[in-house]
Amino acid sequence: MKGLRKSYLTPLSQALGRFYAQKDKWWLMVWLSLTGLVFLWNLAFLNRPALLLVSRGFVNTLLIATLVVVFALVLGWMITLILVRLQSTRYHSIYLLIIFLLNIIRSIPQIVGVLFGYIWITYLIASNTLRHPFSIVAVIAGIISLFVFLEIVDLMRERIDHFKNLDFYNAMKVCGISENRIINFDILWKNSRIHLFNKLIALFGVTVFLQCSVDFIISVGLSTEVSAVNLPATLGGLLAKIDSKQDILAIGHTLTNPDYIRNIFFKHLQGVTVAFLIVFSLLSIYKISNGFAERYRL
Repeated sequence: MKGLRKSYLTPLSQALGRFYAQKDKWWLMVWLSLTGLVFLWNLAFLNRPALLLVSRGFVNTLLIATLVVVFALVLGWMITLILVRLQSTRYHSIYLLIIFLLNIIRSIPQIVGVLFGYIWITYLIASNTLRHPFSIVAVIAGIISLFVFLEIVDLMRERIDHFKNLDFYNAMKVCGISENRIINFDILWKNSRIHLFNKLIALFGVTVFLQCSVDFIISVGLSTEVSAVNLPATLGGLLAKIDSKQDILAIGHTLTNPDYIRNIFFKHLQGVTVAFLIVFSLLSIYKISNGFAERYRL
């Protein structure tokens, strides 16, 4: 019986060991599993309006971060192709102008740029220019992508310059293969997609951090009419609500009254859940990015 039990446990332990060695997949599973358990706990003990609000905030946060990654990838790819084409033609002055404009964007701190973008969004909302919730989400994602897409441009240009110095680039041009195919397929797709995917994972985490930070500032500083009704619910905005702030303060109360800790996960569940989702999501995305880079030796 013991031998039979060992025969079953050994392959299972080996499979778990191999899965744990792939830290990106392991942390993705941990993130999804613990997040699912948190929502099950909230489903049991959090009142329905607050549960719907937290769920909507979490989904909106991930949706905006996903749109930012897509927008940044498309915008970065387009700007990279334009720069590569202009750099080797007689339109070098236009190339220098684009580089100058990109350096202006680069000189603006990301959180400051996104903050001013949010101010513009609230103006559009107040003037009824933006009404549909998804249009607000898309504009938010577009503004954030303007301040993070340069990392995609830098990575793509670095990969293109690296392969241009190798013999295969000129050899493929001599064979009659177009430069667009060499850059898009042979360099960016075949030899750089793993590097780009790792950068997109990191940008996803950066976007969540920027979004939560600016949403918290905006939700504290704006009027109740704009912040609570018209802006989409996000984790950063929920953290600024009075209910969540009282829940967070209750955690500090347990330092002087340890017996009160049993009430934290029942009476103060909304604020604790929002804070946990922000911190744990950022930690998990960081671990996933590092694990992915380690697995592919980037």
